[in-house]
Amino acid sequence: MKKNQTKPTIEWASIPAGTFTMGSPESEVDRSRDETQHQVTLSAFKMSKYEVTFEQYDLFCEATSREKPSDRGWGRGNRPVIYISWYDAKAFADWMGCRLPTEAEWEYACRAGTTTPFNTGNNLTTSQANYEGNLPYNNNAKGEWRKKTLPVGSFAPNAYGLFDMHGNVDEWCSDWYESYSTSAQTNPNQQFRGSFRVFRGGCWVVGADECRAACRFSSPNARKDSLIGFRLVSPE
Repeated sequence: MKKNQTKPTIEWASIPAGTFTMGSPESEVDRSRDETQHQVTLSAFKMSKYEVTFEQYDLFCEATSREKPSDRGWGRGNRPVIYISWYDAKAFADWMGCRLPTEAEWEYACRAGTTTPFNTGNNLTTSQANYEGNLPYNNNAKGEWRKKTLPVGSFAPNAYGLFDMHGNVDEWCSDWYESYSTSAQTNPNQQFRGSFRVFRGGCWVVGADECRAACRFSSPNARKDSLIGFRLVSPE
């Protein structure tokens, strides 16, 4: 029997070429030492407006005879796919003729021209993103804790038209994790053989500080849980 080869439609945002300061200033509240600021120049690219959803990923599973990942009882459809490893995310990206974003592309796209801790400014509220609202940023007012993922696009997009760059689920990047170079870089792509892959953005179960644009996380490639999803970059 011929397998279903229908592929999902991806909505893209065009991210302009530009130069930005990656990382965080030493004055930023809750910054980590691995966020050393440095200048990065990137070529233009396209990024998926939304985190990849269960509806999209389930089509991939059906076409490739993969087991569908758990939704933890929260529902599938338009919620971001969870319980997928870095290998799973890359396999989906390859199947779509796309790739995962580099860490630099991810932060540049998240910031969308801003230099503040969040693309929303110096604070992130739970009316702007899905995170653990009992853990607000820098002693700001507490908010709601929804205790699960929300359908993608539940909040306003950033200036580049990207949704949920802060919170909901963390997002796998292509890079291996290592310390930043302090020198200026152009289209960096950390492909040395490391031990951990980068993921970014914060998620539904962490405080606002871990949703900062500069905040970095790393994990073994095979990790699967309810915290990490991904989005795509188009080669076009």
